[in-house]
This record gives sequence, structure tokens and C-alpha cells, in this order.
Amino acid sequence: MSSWNMRDKVCVVGVGNTQYGNFPETDSYGLGAQALAAAVEDAGLSFKDIDGLIVNRIPSYERFAQMVGINPQFCLPTDMAGRFASVSLTIAAQAVASGAAETVALVYGNNGRSKRMLYGGAEGGQWNPWGMTSPGATHAMMWRMHMDRFGTTTDDLGRVASTFRKHASLNADAVMRTPFTLEDYHQARPICEPLRLLDYCLINDGGVAWIVTTPERAKDLRKPPVYVSGYAQRDVFEQATPRDDFWYPALQQIAGEVYDRAGIGRDEIDGLMIYDNFTPTVLFTLEGLGFCPQGESGNFIKDGILELGTGRLPANTNGGHLSESYMQGWALIAEAVRQARGECGDRQIEGARAIQYACAANIASSIIFRRD
Repeated sequence: MSSWNMRDKVCVVGVGNTQYGNFPETDSYGLGAQALAAAVEDAGLSFKDIDGLIVNRIPSYERFAQMVGINPQFCLPTDMAGRFASVSLTIAAQAVASGAAETVALVYGNNGRSKRMLYGGAEGGQWNPWGMTSPGATHAMMWRMHMDRFGTTTDDLGRVASTFRKHASLNADAVMRTPFTLEDYHQARPICEPLRLLDYCLINDGGVAWIVTTPERAKDLRKPPVYVSGYAQRDVFEQATPRDDFWYPALQQIAGEVYDRAGIGRDEIDGLMIYDNFTPTVLFTLEGLGFCPQGESGNFIKDGILELGTGRLPANTNGGHLSESYMQGWALIAEAVRQARGECGDRQIEGARAIQYACAANIASSIIFRRD
């Protein structure tokens, strides 16, 4: 929008992550500290340069700051839901742009696999007025509605899952790297019909960190800055999940803002990082952001548009939540930064300059990252 003044005011200068898997010998603090050390090294900074801290899934920012030896002037914990990956980044951007801090570290640590965290049931922590506490079940119901309304199929889901697995085969950090066919997808066991095992994200232990600062400060650092060119979000709490609108109105509003704010057209996006807790959200996101008409996402992806090397719009090049690991958006944003820098090796999007992150959820959001 014309009154928006945040374009390219903040940039990402460091990203880091741990391995992903089962690490009962540590906890979310240890995983976050390991990821932050990698991000600090990536940026060419020292811990004493950090004057802002946002933590996610790490219980105490005070304890974490003490562990890593920093004294930030701006501190904040954010909610554990995955939608808060983008929320955390936009808060950090506002802190930097306002002068509340110059260099903000954002740290995510999750030991959900080793402590057998349930993303549903009594531990789910979300408002479920209809008694449906399983996120997989709610997405299964939404996809069934989508199939009935628009004629989409489970083949469409299988193409998403198999494409992201193909990308994961090129990523040494990915937990699942063996490619599979559409036939293999249909042979996977049902979990909550019409969703199968390969439609679900992978719960693992792991940590991810990003460091953001001003463009002026970034000039002195190790890596080329990746600018946060535009972002938009909409809270959609008036209807409980499962939603019968697939977050479409909220995503449409975001699409009307994020490209204008970033000063870029949809057709100039070189790659997508789509929050893929379950395969249907990928298709809901493509429709909501206007990459294809509503109900047409199955046809849109049929010819491989999301695939590296052959597709016009490669998506989730690290394998995403479905095949790399469920780091709740944090690793997807790290991948967006690495793609914009041209650092992804065999999975690099050729000539990538603008990468878009998007999340279809009860806080629907999108961020556009640009190399210059």
C-alpha cells in the first residue's frame, strides 16, 4: 500500500540450523543455541553484536540469553504455533526499523520428537470448539470439502508430496530423502481419509536461527544481505478450524498487499516456500495467493510447475515439512534466504532473486525476500 514504508528496511544476514532427528541428550535450549551459533558464524558476527532476541518454543528467553552470553535490550517469546514463524520475523523487522534494536537474533528450538510431543489432543493448545483436536483430521475434512466442491483429487496431494520428496533427495539435512512415485503414495497407509502417511509433516528435534539487521550494518558482514521487501498477514479467528473457506479470503487480501508492498509482481517470483504441515495447505495457498483460480490448483501443478529444474515456480526446495523436517516454517524461511543468496547447490533455483514464503493458517501470512 502507498503508505507502507517498510520495503527493504531490514535484511537477513545470517541463518543456521542443526541436524534434524531424535536427540534426547539435549533440549530446545541446546538445539536453539547450536542453531544460533551457526547463524552467528554465517553472518560473520559475534554474540556480543546481538542486541535483540526473539525465541520460539524455547520456554525462557532469559535463560536462553544467559546460556549464550548475551544481554539484549529487546526480548520477546512468541507463541509455539507454526504461524508464528512469519509473525516473529515481522516483529523483528519492526524492532530493527524502529531502532528498538539493531541486530536481532530469532531462535527456534524444538525437541518435540524426543519428548513425544502430540500436535493434537489435550496437548495441542489450540481452540477446538467442535472437539476435533487433531490437525490432520481438520485438514482431511477441509480437503474432502475441496474435492467435493471443485473436483480435486488425492492425486493432486500425491504430486505435492512426491515433488517435495524429490527436492529433499538433494538436501543432506532432510530426514526423508528416498523419492517415491504417485503409485507409492497411494500405497501409503491411510491416517485420516483422504489423507495418507505421506500427506503429513515429519515431527523431529531440531533448531533454526536467523539474524536480521539494518542494510547499513549488513554492508560490513560476511554474506550478501537478503532484504525483507514486503510482508502481509491477516488474523482469521472468527471461524474455528476446519474452515469451509480454506483461508481463501484472507490469502486474497494478503496477495493484494504483499506484492504491492514489495514492489514486485506475482510473475516475478522465482520460488515459493509454502507452509506444508499437510499437503492440502500447499494447494490452498496457491489458490489463495492467486497463482491459479480457486479450485484449479490440481490442474495447476499437474505438469510439474513446482519442480526444480523443469518447473516455472519451484517450491519447498529443501523438501519442506513433508520431507526435510517439521520446523514450523523456520527452516523454510532459512531456505528462502539461502536460495536468494544462491547457496543451495544441486537444489538451487537458477537465477533466483525473489523468493516468497506463505502460510495458510489462522494467522495467514506471506513474506517476499529479495537479493537486491
